[in-house]
Amino acid sequence: MERNLTHIALFAALIAVLGLVPKIDLAAGVPITAQSLGVMLCGTVLGARRGALAVLLFLALVAAGLPLLSGGRGGLGLFAGPSAGFLVGFPIAAFVAGWVVERTTLTPAIAAGAGAVIGGIGVLYLFGITGMSIALGKSWTEASYLALAFLPGDIVKAVLAGLITQAIARMRPGALMSRA
Repeated sequence: MERNLTHIALFAALIAVLGLVPKIDLAAGVPITAQSLGVMLCGTVLGARRGALAVLLFLALVAAGLPLLSGGRGGLGLFAGPSAGFLVGFPIAAFVAGWVVERTTLTPAIAAGAGAVIGGIGVLYLFGITGMSIALGKSWTEASYLALAFLPGDIVKAVLAGLITQAIARMRPGALMSRA
């Protein structure tokens, strides 16, 4: 139990630290950040349940007003803006990424890469595009075209999540909780 809580807190902190990487602002009002890599890693390393809990802890701190999102943003107002769909999708994306890794016998790198693509891109975009569509008053198709700007960076993040998860599996196999 104590080990689980420690890992959940550490990965919530990892997402916050990745917010220190400078963001790239887009015209649609949703920035490109490194924090989605943290969300992917929560699932691929911690597994579905613990990964989602780590992201929920991070979001609770953001909602409480701590400036943990990229650019020093925090507060409840963020859950009503153009990036709200992405924020709501974060824990579900981590859960799905972890679920994929837990349920496959592929190597950790391939399983984590697949989980990051399915959860960290597919599921996250479903929520993010829907949120952008609502917040910006655009059709879902128009919002999906706006989200295409994120795709190249998110593919790189999914590959990184696979490589980092593989490195953890090699260095400390017991630390890969998604495979425990």
